[in-house]
Amino acid sequence: MKKWMLMLCLMLIASVLVPLSHANASSNFKDVGDTHRANAEITYLVDRGIANGVSRTHFVPSKQVTRAEAAAMLGRALGVNGDRKATRFSDVGGGNMASGYIEELVKKGIISGYPDGTFGPNKVLNRGEMAILINRAFNFGGTSVSSAARNLMDRGIAQGYPDGSFGADAKIIRADFSVFMARSINPDFRVKTDGISFSTTMYVNTGSDTLNLRKGPGTTHASISSLKNGTAVGVASTSGGWSHIKVNGVIGYVSTAYLSVSKPGSVAPSTPPKGASDLTVIIDPGHGAHDPGGVGNGFQEKNVVLNVGRHMKSYFDKTPITAKMTRNSDVFVTLGDRAKFASRNGGDIFVSLHTNALNGSANGQETFYYAKTAATNPNVKQSRALAIYLQARMQETWNLRNRGVNPFGYGNFAVLRNNTVPAALIEMGFIDSATDIQYIKLESQRERMGKALFLATLDYFYHYEGRSDVLPYYNDVNASPSRKLH
Repeated sequence: MKKWMLMLCLMLIASVLVPLSHANASSNFKDVGDTHRANAEITYLVDRGIANGVSRTHFVPSKQVTRAEAAAMLGRALGVNGDRKATRFSDVGGGNMASGYIEELVKKGIISGYPDGTFGPNKVLNRGEMAILINRAFNFGGTSVSSAARNLMDRGIAQGYPDGSFGADAKIIRADFSVFMARSINPDFRVKTDGISFSTTMYVNTGSDTLNLRKGPGTTHASISSLKNGTAVGVASTSGGWSHIKVNGVIGYVSTAYLSVSKPGSVAPSTPPKGASDLTVIIDPGHGAHDPGGVGNGFQEKNVVLNVGRHMKSYFDKTPITAKMTRNSDVFVTLGDRAKFASRNGGDIFVSLHTNALNGSANGQETFYYAKTAATNPNVKQSRALAIYLQARMQETWNLRNRGVNPFGYGNFAVLRNNTVPAALIEMGFIDSATDIQYIKLESQRERMGKALFLATLDYFYHYEGRSDVLPYYNDVNASPSRKLH
């Protein structure tokens, strides 16, 4: 290869990975003039050091975006530490310009690699993958391509094609990725803002100081006004340490570190009012990292259950009920730490997600609970009720053999035995079964399972604990309470 061709390739690979000094995209880049459709968005990202040019004179807006480039841009937008470092991927060395961003985003559960241990840094991103990454990065809630795309369109971040499709398989180019990023960060760029709800009330908590309300998420954005300690604000979303808020009709961003759920100086009532917002569900995707769990038909248990867990959490994220995951990326969590997670995080119930495996010789679904009274977990009746509702909803969702709720064995799993709250462990199917894999392998079916498990927890709270405050959340997903089973 000639030297000039090699230099050009290196420049293209570097693209958004190498910081450049800049003043304004339209003046810096010869290929992004004042009339370019993405001029404003590219300028916004470049001025804030989120995106860079391929060279000091060219942005190359039509160049396709790689996974490494996307990671770098998302990492900068979220303010993660992008210093180069060793990664868990065989094809991303510590010297890779995006290595720090990739590793940090994996830890946050925003991006992931492939089952063979690679990341594919030079693989080109398509619009569907872009939609999922942005949903994860900015907590928009979409966990499948369809739901992620719908969220972006509902928020005015993305627009579909004239035929009504989103174009999930189309490759994403730098101009379009810049538009989506700028609109995700700053609603002023969106084609509509009526899909944003500032429904969560929080309070400014700065002591004697005031808090800057800024135009965008970061100290580089201009201050709109100053908020006094104790000011009530409506929060729409939080990402990268910044919250998108509305106060007295003005919309902007504040540092999340200076917001609290209760008004500073207020005294909590001795008996807090009962409401769904006081509930916390712990979702425990089994296995992780070097522990793949069951393997079969080209799938690993650790990846399947994490995917289902994210779908499950996405439904809770649309309600006041808090859902916390023991892991939200491909990491290993010990059984002891999983069991302690509920008490450490104020959990009300604990649901551990698994698939089964038995040399391809078995199939079906079952749910376990710990049927002995343990020193740490005396919640036998509650755990049994939770298990019954989980099993029932699983059976409604996937037409698989019913192996039942384990009523005779003791469900002697450490995550159940050593827990402190009502806890159940589901086996949603056999990953090595030719029958069960027909459901397990499909993203659409895994999303259905996530919804089913969400509804099962509502069933438990409604029927067993008598909490009518969860009834509205059935309507939100076009569902009804199950019949009383326990």
